[in-house]
Amino acid sequence: MKVAAYVFIASGILIVSSAPAVSADAQSYEEIDWTELMPAEDLSALLNRPAFLDDIADGSAQDSLDSFQQRQLEDEQAQQYQAALSSTRVIQEFDGKAIRIPGFIVPLEQNEDKEVTRFFIVPYFGACLHMPPPPPNQILYVESEQGITLENLYDPYWFEGIVSIEQKVDAMGTSAYSLSLDNYALYEE
Repeated sequence: MKVAAYVFIASGILIVSSAPAVSADAQSYEEIDWTELMPAEDLSALLNRPAFLDDIADGSAQDSLDSFQQRQLEDEQAQQYQAALSSTRVIQEFDGKAIRIPGFIVPLEQNEDKEVTRFFIVPYFGACLHMPPPPPNQILYVESEQGITLENLYDPYWFEGIVSIEQKVDAMGTSAYSLSLDNYALYEE
């Protein structure tokens, strides 16, 4: 069984978690891990966070992506980490690729029936809402004419569709990729 890895930043801490991947009807879509959307240099930078971040108290004024991005960093490792947090660098091979990926919905717009018609897909719950957003190369933007009935923000989904390299900016975050959504289903282990 393939294991899907998710890389994300929560309260300034890089966390890598995994969940078993379900292989139901995925013949025409390549199941991918979130880290595959990120250039190796960005992933390496995020996995090697600067030590001084450990001294920043959770919830303090310095404990924010904006505060960190405004710092003048002389250390090369810290500069690489800082750049990776907002990286829009992509993997060109994903342009036009049919993928299957697990994730959570961050609603951006609803129709009159309260179905989500514009949203981000993110690798972990709370991204863009309660925590700093993932880097743009870890966010997929989706527009869905029919919309998705979202019962619970905590629910993870499987998404299948065709990737486009296209940057989208919203108040909730920035994505470096878009997904033309073909199918979605609740994530089940």
